[in-house]
Amino acid sequence: MKLTLRPLERKDLSFVHDLDNERRTMAFWFEEPYESLDELTNLYDKHIHDDHERRFVIDVDDQFAGIIELVNINFIHRHTEIQIIIKSDFQGLGLAKIAMSKGMDYAFNILNMYKIYLYVDAENHKAVHIYKGLGFVQEGILRRHFFVEGAYHDSIIMGIFSREIQNRRG
Repeated sequence: MKLTLRPLERKDLSFVHDLDNERRTMAFWFEEPYESLDELTNLYDKHIHDDHERRFVIDVDDQFAGIIELVNINFIHRHTEIQIIIKSDFQGLGLAKIAMSKGMDYAFNILNMYKIYLYVDAENHKAVHIYKGLGFVQEGILRRHFFVEGAYHDSIIMGIFSREIQNRRG
């Protein structure tokens, strides 16, 4: 199985649209599902030249397996938020850890970020486990911060510094 990251292209929007309309998936992203393809295309056009975002397709053996995004890139303070969605057909194969590692490598070694952070639903134990395994540290809990599927959810904010990656590699 060969996993690669490549820039999000217009041709990928139908796959992203399918992900964005999975209610369960978007609940973990604290986002409302059911976005129209026209909305998504307009967002793509609006943000294609935005220097504060990088969006990548996760390809597995030339199949769309998900997306990983670096958003809110701040070049002054050198930090960015990372987000990932793995398509349900590809979950449970260890792809999230590999894709996150590649996204982190891009942020630290190409964009020269000092810190990467993320938000994760406190009830998403699998994701928290993956992020801890990658070296992310819990920085705090935003209590009942997101309203998803009829209930408020706590969100854990986690972060990792570039030097922590270097220390893990020895």
